[in-house]
Amino acid sequence: MTIRLGVNIDHVATLRQARGEDYPSVVEAARVVLENGADQITIHLREDRRHIQDIDVEAVQLVTKRYGKPLNLEMGCNKEIIDIAVATGPEWICLVPEKREEKTTEGGLDLIGEANNAKVRETCAYLKEKIPGTKISLFLEADIHTLVKASEMNIDAVEIHTGDYARAFLQGEDIEKYLTQYKAAQEFLLSKKINCHAGHGLTLESVCPLLSNNLFEEYNIGHWIICQALFEGLGSVTDKFKKLFANYTY
Repeated sequence: MTIRLGVNIDHVATLRQARGEDYPSVVEAARVVLENGADQITIHLREDRRHIQDIDVEAVQLVTKRYGKPLNLEMGCNKEIIDIAVATGPEWICLVPEKREEKTTEGGLDLIGEANNAKVRETCAYLKEKIPGTKISLFLEADIHTLVKASEMNIDAVEIHTGDYARAFLQGEDIEKYLTQYKAAQEFLLSKKINCHAGHGLTLESVCPLLSNNLFEEYNIGHWIICQALFEGLGSVTDKFKKLFANYTY
């Protein structure tokens, strides 16, 4: 199985919103990365609209449809955002935790707490009812207790939060414990027929040990790609990832 690359283009919108202009265009960003081999586009419509805006969701989806690729919509369990997702009907929805004060998503969903577990479960059931063709993933830590809770819900995949691993890699720390955790998570999820994805904080270098260990079938990468694109171009960076991924099979 070919390893899939999802490119998160949120931070193209971050640059746009910083000045309140119409540029840079998230539509053009989506077109460029798909032209250069990306397997899907990921965007996060946050409750505070700090980057992606409501109008962007439909506009980016039109691009993904033109290229026959999926749109992966990240979102919290917020009623207003849920309604937008139902109206849009993306191919994938990834439920993530959200706090307005955070700079970026700081970790996986809490499924251990009863109230939050119920909220996520109800959101999954509602989305499956309203848009039955849409697949759902949950953004989680590689914690077996949390994954057991996830396996009891109507979901198609889990996206493992790789932020702590990515930070440890960049700081030259030992990453073996993360690889062990991810392998255990993968084995458990596959035993439950749930796909195993990854995302957050990854770079062209830090993704390599994960690829070498055949841990995930899909990676959603955004911040580093957009940053590196300042020096190399968005298409070029996307192409580098796809060529790297082509060296591995799942």
